[in-house]
Amino acid sequence: MTETKNFVGQSHVLSPPLTTGTWSFGPLNEPFLTNSLVLSPSGKIEGYSHPNEYSWRIENHHVLILSEDGNIMWRSVEEFQNEDNLLTIMFEHPGDANTKFILVQNPSNSNSIPSSANQEPIDKPAPTGLSDAEFLFPSDLEITSVKIDKVLLVGSCLTSLYHEQLQARHPETQFDYIPYNFVSVLPPTPPSPLEEYSFQYLQIPLRSILSDRIVWGGRFSEPGFADTILQDAYNTLDAMLSATMAYNKQHGLLTFVSNFITPQMSSASSMHSRGDNNDLSIIVQKLNIYLNEKILDYNNAYVLSVDAVASTIGKRYVLDDIIYFYSHGAVIYQDWDDFGSIPRNEPIPPIETVYPIKKDAFIDSIFRQLITAYRTVKQIDQVKAVIFDLDNTLWRGQIAEHYRPESQPWPRTDGWPLGIWEAIHYLRARGILVAICSKNDYEYVKSRWDDVVEPHFLSLNDFASVKINWLPKAQNITEICKEFNIKPKNIVFVDDNPIERAAVTSAFPEIRAIGGNPYLTRRILLWSAETQIACLTKESERREKMIRGQIKREEKRVSMDRSGFLASLNCKITFTPITSTHQLEFGRVLELTNKTNQFNTTGKRWSFEEVADFLKNGGQLLSFQVKDKFTDYGLVGLLYIKDSEIIQYIMSCRVLGMEIEEFVISEVVEMLRSKQSSNIDITAILIETPDNTPCRDVYLRAGFEELLPTEDVRNFALNGHQLPFRPSHIEKMP
Repeated sequence: MTETKNFVGQSHVLSPPLTTGTWSFGPLNEPFLTNSLVLSPSGKIEGYSHPNEYSWRIENHHVLILSEDGNIMWRSVEEFQNEDNLLTIMFEHPGDANTKFILVQNPSNSNSIPSSANQEPIDKPAPTGLSDAEFLFPSDLEITSVKIDKVLLVGSCLTSLYHEQLQARHPETQFDYIPYNFVSVLPPTPPSPLEEYSFQYLQIPLRSILSDRIVWGGRFSEPGFADTILQDAYNTLDAMLSATMAYNKQHGLLTFVSNFITPQMSSASSMHSRGDNNDLSIIVQKLNIYLNEKILDYNNAYVLSVDAVASTIGKRYVLDDIIYFYSHGAVIYQDWDDFGSIPRNEPIPPIETVYPIKKDAFIDSIFRQLITAYRTVKQIDQVKAVIFDLDNTLWRGQIAEHYRPESQPWPRTDGWPLGIWEAIHYLRARGILVAICSKNDYEYVKSRWDDVVEPHFLSLNDFASVKINWLPKAQNITEICKEFNIKPKNIVFVDDNPIERAAVTSAFPEIRAIGGNPYLTRRILLWSAETQIACLTKESERREKMIRGQIKREEKRVSMDRSGFLASLNCKITFTPITSTHQLEFGRVLELTNKTNQFNTTGKRWSFEEVADFLKNGGQLLSFQVKDKFTDYGLVGLLYIKDSEIIQYIMSCRVLGMEIEEFVISEVVEMLRSKQSSNIDITAILIETPDNTPCRDVYLRAGFEELLPTEDVRNFALNGHQLPFRPSHIEKMP
């Protein structure tokens, strides 16, 4: 039923029965507690609410049910078909093997659900489709769950609703709220210390931006009125954004800013006026564009589109502009009605009887948007490469069977194949490497490629690595990992064949495998938080080119002796001190810090705020860029330095083995001694992690001596009279 796999997310990739239909759940040999439990693809338990049964996952052939605090509440011990041929899972409590519960899958061919193991069925509709939150923000690629301890909400009445609803729905997170309207000033300090917040969410009220002048719609016919409204709105937005970003500027607090919901229909006085500034919909669209541009002036801040969420769910089910001001920009289920306290000739019916409302879908989607944005910024479970199969994955059918020249018509390419082809290019634009791993004849695929991939939107040259042969796919993926210098946990494998997916996930338990349903693949690859990036660095843009150059470099290396090879590289290093979070290089510094696992001497992850504080308190950051005759690798390393100690040394593995690492240490020693004392001792620390084997001896290779360890920390020192090893084949650039 299940496979060895640690995951939270779209389980039907591995075990289709689990997320199909509803389940009955309760103590063994007693009436069920619920007949409508759903093992949601998001990893949440739905249809039944109890703090002991909050989420679920599969781990090492066992189904685990977790409580709200993340602890394992139930662990499966047996799976079988009961007397009615229904899938049944027996659970026991980890602390008491005598306490057993069962989960019985309800009949899939009927809406009837048993109310207990020995009772007659009752009617219950089966759930259909994905939730809006899961649709918009897929959880399929999530591995690591995150716990958000505290969030600061700043905004108007819409934010007040968020505060009320999110606090009730997510008691595991504390939500603090600061009301904000017009160009007011935030309190000097928020309700909790700034460093305790995971992030803040700002919602600037549209009504304050546009002012109530827009109520008099006829004035839009006055010359210059609409242009004045727009220009005043820009100026007000500047002032309000500056005020609400006070905590961001003060502490570098991670900040998400909501954009504005565009009105559902044109407000222009005529069809001819639609599309210009006399149309309020156009003005709000321009304000959203302006907000996206202005947020670039701030560090550690990003715009989140509430407009996209409302549009996908359906603004008719969300937005209040069918009742309220166009500029109110809030939702129709907020409490501003008198509920019939004033007599009327005809009583007003409940609003939802006229306008269906999707309150839960909207609030859940807003929260999910926040969580996925946080995951992206923090680079949690980030995808660095996607490996594609060919037959029935990149195109319909098999190239050797269904695309024979004498056999027409060939399978269609419209629909999902074209969508996957485009998705590949958008992944590459984000710096994600793409590769092919297919059991096929390489020469045949190469000769027929242009016939099958029509229109010619995709070529073999678009893939950084191509493995088309008859070897086991796990073997080919091993080679791709070596070429890309990445681990399987950073790879998504896309293959239509469940046997191939199972074989690969068996060989690499951390790899993520999808592809069974082609209608899901594009959305998962493009919309998941794990394939998004917070900031596109120059290194991300040219990652594919660097990998190709690295492959050429390795081909050259095997044909020469080591000293001759190193001398032939023509390797050059440029050093750049990082003194401010405003520097252009800072985005790459943060990316490298939180993505590098193997050559990372402590494994520590740094938040934006922590790095900012480190620099303010006398810490130094020294970054370096590397190029050789094969490629320009860009900014590939940095060191965190305090006084005369190297606190952390991080370097991309793509330049490992070129003696770059020793040269950099010699430069740091020279820099520190020139600033402090020519005979000062230089110290360094190293904390061993499961992944950082490649850097554990870097200080010894540079000439340092190892001192006695303190707890789990290894200590190294270079005495003041000693000089470090400095490779001669590397040139320092000014």
